[in-house]
Amino acid sequence: MTERSPKRSFATRPADPESWIKASDAPSARGAADGGYTARLTIDVAPDLRGRIKIAAFQRGVTVADMLRELLAREFPNTEGDPS
Repeated sequence: MTERSPKRSFATRPADPESWIKASDAPSARGAADGGYTARLTIDVAPDLRGRIKIAAFQRGVTVADMLRELLAREFPNTEGDPS
């Protein structure tokens, strides 16, 4: 049998989740309003919900990503004392 490579792979979980979450990634191509850095968040949704989200974004004249960023910012506002 061959041994596994010691380098991190895609599915490797970090030893320290707090530092992993707070680590800055490379700047995105579009940037972000809070300094140019973004983090990717992937969720699974049912196809019919995905369709409703896309229709709502189209009707509002915004991208799905922008609409969901606004929704998440509204739902989870920055509060005093947040470590972010």
